[in-house]
This record gives sequence, C-alpha cells and structure tokens, in this order.
Amino acid sequence: MKRIGLLTSGGDCQALNAAMRGVVKGLSANLEELEVYGFHNGYKGLIYGDYRLLTSKDFSGILTKGGTILGSSRQPFKLMQVPDENGLDKVAAMKHTYHKLNLDCLVILGGNGTQKTANLLREEGLNILHLPKTIDNDIYGTDVTFGFQSAIDIATDVIDCIHTTADSHNRIFIVEVMGHKVGWLTLYAGVASGADIILLPEIPYDIKKITDAIDRRKKAGNGFTILAVAEGAISKEDAKLSKKEYKEKLAKRKYPSVSYEVAAEIEKITGAEVRVTVPGHMQRGGSPCPYDRVLCTRLGAAAAKAIIDNDYGYMIGMVDGKTKRVPLKDVAGKLKMVEPDCQMIKEAKRIGISFGD
Repeated sequence: MKRIGLLTSGGDCQALNAAMRGVVKGLSANLEELEVYGFHNGYKGLIYGDYRLLTSKDFSGILTKGGTILGSSRQPFKLMQVPDENGLDKVAAMKHTYHKLNLDCLVILGGNGTQKTANLLREEGLNILHLPKTIDNDIYGTDVTFGFQSAIDIATDVIDCIHTTADSHNRIFIVEVMGHKVGWLTLYAGVASGADIILLPEIPYDIKKITDAIDRRKKAGNGFTILAVAEGAISKEDAKLSKKEYKEKLAKRKYPSVSYEVAAEIEKITGAEVRVTVPGHMQRGGSPCPYDRVLCTRLGAAAAKAIIDNDYGYMIGMVDGKTKRVPLKDVAGKLKMVEPDCQMIKEAKRIGISFGD
C-alpha cells in the first residue's frame, strides 16, 4: 500500500489539475494498492488537518480543467516558522498531519515560495517531491514550468488584439504582463506578438530610449507603437536605489503600476496619446494549452516513478527535453532570471525590438 498526499500552493495556474492527474494515473496504473489524500487550500490544509481521501473519480475529466480541485492559498515561507495567532507551531503541525496519515510521500505543486517550504519539510525528514508550477517560469533547475506556455498564449492573444485598435487610431499602447520579479512571460509574449518595445525587470529602462524608439517608428511611417511591459519593470534611476529606498518610493508612487508611470512619461515627452491595458489574472485562468497538458502528464508520470522507486527529496524538472530528478537542496530559494545578454534578447534586438536600454 502506498499513501501519498497532494497539495497545490501559491497562485493558481492552468495546469495544476493536469499535473495531479499525471501523478495519480502514473501510480494507479502501476500499483495494486494506493491511497491519495488531498489537502485543501495548500499548506493551510496540511497545517490544520483539512484533507480528504481522493478517488479515481476526482481525477477523471480534469486534464483540461484550469485552477485546482484542491484549492490554494499563499503561505509565505518567511512566516512558516512563526507561530500562528493561536501559538500553533506550523512546521510541527504539518509533520503531525503527515505522520498521522502514515504518508509515504507528499507531492507539492507550486512556485518558488512553495518550493522553499517543501525543502524545509524535506530537511525535517519528510519524503517530499516538488512539481514546478508558475506562469513566471522563474524556478531554477528546470527549463520550463507548467502554466508558463498557457500564460504566454493568453498574453500574446491580448497583445494581438491590441494591435488592430492601435493601428486604427495611431496610438501608443502598453500591455502590462505578469511575471513578478522576472521577465520570461513578457519576453516570450512580446516577441510572439510582435511588440515594438519590451521592458523587463532584468534590463532597467531609460525613458529617453523608449521615446527615441517611438520616434523612429513614426519617422518610418508607423503611426502606432506596442509596448509589452513586465509588472516588475524598473527604470535605470530606480535600479540604482537600495531595496529599502525603492520600496519607500513605490509606497509614494501616484500611479497604480509601472505601466501607467511609463505612459505618463511618454505622454509628457512626446505629447502622444497612450493607452494602458492590464490583462492581470486572465493570464492565470482558463484551460491549459496542449503543451502544458503534455508537460504535466510527463512530469506527473516522472513523479510517480520516483514514488515507486522510493526516491524522494527532488523537484521533478524538465532539462534538455527530458524529465529529471533535481535535488531540492540545490534549487530551493533560487530564481531563474532572464540574462540580459542571452541569445533570445540579442535576436530580438537584431530584428529591431527595443528593450529601453
């Protein structure tokens, strides 16, 4: 008999259900006896013992279903070792729930913060496997995370739609793309949709470089300009500030986000009309694209094989087109950033895309 636990933590994305399905199908097809416990709302369910025994019916028909059948919540890693409002030791409580159910393994699906807590539980002696989920694609040690391609498709579609109205009205449009501290999603969606200017957190921008790029397009007979702007984009001036100084500046900023600040600066310098579109959580919603369905099926099947092998303490990543067991201790807490001089950036610049630098 194998007893495993499943939980999904952090922000949702399109392919969480597909990944869980891959794990359970990979186990049930190869084991005679299996019990699967699902924890509700991420680590919160593990902490407070909120779980249910899942059956094969729970995993039927969910390959194409977005979100997560278990629910999710954000439980910051920095607070995991801080008692809750009632004095409960969260780590001890999670270990208690794990041992109470006599689990052989806990499969955790989530992003960077989730991964850090997964590694903490590994260090506490629990059998842990982590599956890398995030639309940001910023998890170190895997070439791609599930949810990334689905979000690219949505963000690209948004920018595609903006093109026609921008062209019709000869306007400058900014589309703000998710990504937190990294620019993978903005980079891929921007290139895929033919954005003229792409602003990433990893490449601080100079507003004069942006307006110069807009001016060049106008002189070439292009009446409109599309900017794909990462939500974490930062100016060269702000990049020089300390973390504390930058936080203080953000607290006083009169604009709701960096895109509106860039829009205001462009209007001030050029006198042109600028519109901002923020698709927001649309990028995390809907059904997973076919690529993510395949990716999650493969990652889930690889996780199942690790469980059958009784081999724990890994993130199941995708490296050079193959699934791989990557030691959690080697990757937890690390961010995979866009390298400013990477080949893709160079190629994008070669076809005339400006990065504001």
